[in-house]
Amino acid sequence: MFGLNRAEVIGRLGADAVINHLTSGGRVANMSIATDEGYLDRNTGDRVEKTEWHRVVTFQPGLIDMLEKHARKGRLVYVSGTLQTRRWRKDGEDSDRFSTEIRLAPGGRVQFLDKPNGANGSNGNGAQAASQPAPDAPAATQADMDDDIPF
Repeated sequence: MFGLNRAEVIGRLGADAVINHLTSGGRVANMSIATDEGYLDRNTGDRVEKTEWHRVVTFQPGLIDMLEKHARKGRLVYVSGTLQTRRWRKDGEDSDRFSTEIRLAPGGRVQFLDKPNGANGSNGNGAQAASQPAPDAPAATQADMDDDIPF
């Protein structure tokens, strides 16, 4: 029998990549990628935005090194790997839990589709140029900006 197990996702990182050390001496990298899609509600005609979260895991040492340096919250990333479902049981619970994630094994791919912060080449110190709001526009706080962003 022949089958195909491939998953490709383009989205934004919800947090910096998390690198953990295993008891066997190896390392594992975990990431969460947010993808979004919009559609029109048939009943109301309103545009509805939906965000899906995808867990990504890899045990590849070279890939982990790269993710440790470059995988930062908010970066636009393309990943290609295989789907894998893990089953586990928490201590003291009788039921199993499941998690489906994209596994980046040999042959998997990660590509950042944007430049890291400060890499726009505008000046030597890597600072990004900030745009100035209109004089009569209210100043936005960091809390206001974080409310609408899912990552």
